[in-house]
This record gives sequence, structure tokens and C-alpha cells, in this order.
Amino acid sequence: MTGPLDYVETQRVVLFSECDPLRLRGGGRLDHVEVAYETYGELSPERDNVIFVCHALTGHAHAAGLHLGAKKRGWWDNIIGPGKPLDTDRFFVVAPNILGGCSGTTGPLSTNPATGEPYYLDFPLLHMSDLVAVHRRLMGHLGVERLYAGVGGSLGGMQILQWVIDAPDEVERAVLVAASSRLSTENIAFSSVARTAIMSDPEFHDGRYVEHGTVPRLGQKVARMMAHITYVSDQSLDTKFGHRRDTVGDGMKLEPDFAVEHYLQHQGDVFLDRFDALSYLYLTRLLDYFDPFADSWTAERLASTRTQFQVTSFDSDWRFDTRQSLRMVEQLEACGVKVDFAELPSPFGHDSFLLTPPGYHDRIAAFLKG
Repeated sequence: MTGPLDYVETQRVVLFSECDPLRLRGGGRLDHVEVAYETYGELSPERDNVIFVCHALTGHAHAAGLHLGAKKRGWWDNIIGPGKPLDTDRFFVVAPNILGGCSGTTGPLSTNPATGEPYYLDFPLLHMSDLVAVHRRLMGHLGVERLYAGVGGSLGGMQILQWVIDAPDEVERAVLVAASSRLSTENIAFSSVARTAIMSDPEFHDGRYVEHGTVPRLGQKVARMMAHITYVSDQSLDTKFGHRRDTVGDGMKLEPDFAVEHYLQHQGDVFLDRFDALSYLYLTRLLDYFDPFADSWTAERLASTRTQFQVTSFDSDWRFDTRQSLRMVEQLEACGVKVDFAELPSPFGHDSFLLTPPGYHDRIAAFLKG
């Protein structure tokens, strides 16, 4: 059978409590951690068919299928389902919303048990290991000790890499797409501008904008518009919009006029309805500090792993370009890890990992078939 999944539901579970808190790598703790997640397919009696999907920066648990009453399918619906690379006739696929997010998992707008109000900027800064600790606890809740595979694109791939480092025996196959083991300086610069736009918005109110019944709309919109440009390629923008103007007449004006401008305005507006500014601040900062091969213990841990890695980059991705993937491959191989690497042609830029460029899905499917 091949085709889309039917209706799915998001589940929620409390994984850490005051009696059993999440102790963060930075030294803090969270006394209440709730996680939103979805599952697709059936868990085998041996519990050995689990694929764990980690989402990118602004993703969520709804990776595939359709929610009752909704029109939009999950964000990775083209790769998860019967007969697809993450074949739900064979695999039990788990997809959570990450720690620090704003789609059902504990984040900056969640209630702080100590105060009874949202954390706001009192929410602790997170390390990639903290996200992985929550993922691992979710697997324990589901009664799973080992993953058949961990799969992720962009920030999702970085979570999988950290998982193998933190628990070298828990992941049989690691699929990392359009990812990096350390952000480029340019990436950090882009994120710095985005955070500045949000935090400089008069409606930010030191992060307590909810108390004022508002959100930093302008700053968050500008941040998303800029980021979206980096997720696509010059070729894809030119093919889709060219130099076309959406208004009638030959006059010039300062307001948005070209088709690409209206497109970016739309992307910024849509983002305001689905994502929180504080989560954006915290998760982009998490990415900036990610540098696992700078840890003294990483090489020793990876030397003991039997995890097989597949690393894929795209030739038009300039946000997480192939040089970053190759650096990660070299670091893994220096630790004795087996890596299958390929750069694939695609016109879509960084967003290629969400789409279906030629050879991409076949590559993942072959790797998962072993």
C-alpha cells in the first residue's frame, strides 16, 4: 500500500515533574516538562521498528497525516506514510515537538510552577543535550530502548547527532539532512539580526508581551521574512517570481510592489499566527552554541558507537551549505564512524529537505531498508 496517512491526533504526556525534574546541562532544572507528540504506524512486538523524527527550527509534532477538521497535512507528509521512505506499514514513527517550542511542549510561555505565571525570559537557555534528554525520556515512556533510526533535517539532524553522542548505543541508523555540526559565522549573524528585530520591537515589553495583550509583530515578521530568504535559493525565487510586479501601472513607490515582496510579506504574516517570538529567540540561540565536537568526550563516545550515519546536503542550500556537511562527515570519520555522504542537486535551497528533489527520498528509503 502506498499513500497518505489518515486522520491523526496529537498526544501529550508529562515526562518530568518536581519529584523527578529535568536537570539541564547548563545547571538549571525544569520541574514540569510536558511534551506533545504524534505517532504513525504500529509498534512491533519486539519494539525494534521505531523511527524517531526530529523537526527543524519552527516545526512541531504534526509531521504527517491530517488533523480532524484541518486542511493542511503534516509538515513531512511527503516522506512519512504507507509505502513512503518512512514506511508506516513497516515502521513505528514518533514525532514530538521539541523542548523550548510553542506547540504543546514546555517552552518560555509555559507556566513556571514556582511563580504560577509564564516563564518569559526566566526560561533557561537550552543545550542540544537537553532536547535529547526529553526525547530519550519520551522513548522510555513508550517502552522503547533503541531506535531503528533517528531522522532529522536542519536542527532536526543536529538533535540526532547529539543523541548518538549522548547515548552511543541507542540509535542504529542516523539520517542527517541539510544539517551542521557547528553553525557558520554567517548563520550566527543572520540569527543575531532576527533576535535584535524581535527584542527591539516596542511591543516586546522585555519578553512579557502576553501581559500587555500583544506580540512583537513587526520584529517577528521582519525576522521571519529575512530567514525565509535564506531557506530558498536565488534560482527558486527567480523561477517563481522573476521581476514581476503585482500592481497595475508604471509608477514607483516605497511600499511592496514586486511579487517577491508580497510573497515575503505573506510568509511573515503567516508566521505570526503559528509561532511564538520567545521560542524563536531561545531556539535560534540554541543553534548558535551547538558545537559537539568541541566537547572533550565526543570522540571517545563516538569511537564506541555502531551507529551508521547517512549525511545529505543540497547543492543550492547556502544556509547550511555542503561545506558544513563535509566538515561534519570529516569529524565523524575521524572518530571511526561509518558515514554515507552525498550532495544532491536541487533548485530549492535549504527547504529541499522538506520537498522531493530527485533522488532524495530514494536515498533515505534505501538506507532505512538496510
